[in-house]
Amino acid sequence: MRLARFLVLSASLLATGAFAEGAYQVELVLFRQAGQEAVDHPAAPDDWAAGALPPSPANQLPTRLDEAVARLQPAKGYRVLLHKAWKQGARVALDGGEQRLGHFPVEGNLELDDGRPIPARVRLWVNRFDANGLLTASERFRQEVRLQPGELTYLDQGSLGLLIKVSPL
Repeated sequence: MRLARFLVLSASLLATGAFAEGAYQVELVLFRQAGQEAVDHPAAPDDWAAGALPPSPANQLPTRLDEAVARLQPAKGYRVLLHKAWKQGARVALDGGEQRLGHFPVEGNLELDDGRPIPARVRLWVNRFDANGLLTASERFRQEVRLQPGELTYLDQGSLGLLIKVSPL
């Protein structure tokens, strides 16, 4: 009987660990940088989410990088485009602003893999629309990086900068 109870307890502990593996707490800040020219790319694809879903309301978290974001002031030439925090598994779709004909002003996806450091693929588009709401051009932010768990990481690509912090749950 004690052996059976031990095996059941061990199996439940292993299952809990396996469930927690691959779950992350993420905070991301996308911003436009001072003094950098925006580089237009072809418009964002219609399948910009790449099959990912946005975080559910239950997985959204309060932001904690507000002090860092406060330093990205317009008076210094910065403009925050997206600031969100959430719980995530492998891949999530991100969007910001009002949707226009299937696209958002900021849209993309973030994919995280298990590992130390954490492999991450960031694909974001900052979109421009004409007066009719049609997507005319996009700036693309695309990077593959390895993130140290729990550390704030700065990435930049031309006129766009990104602060990201990923911590395993």
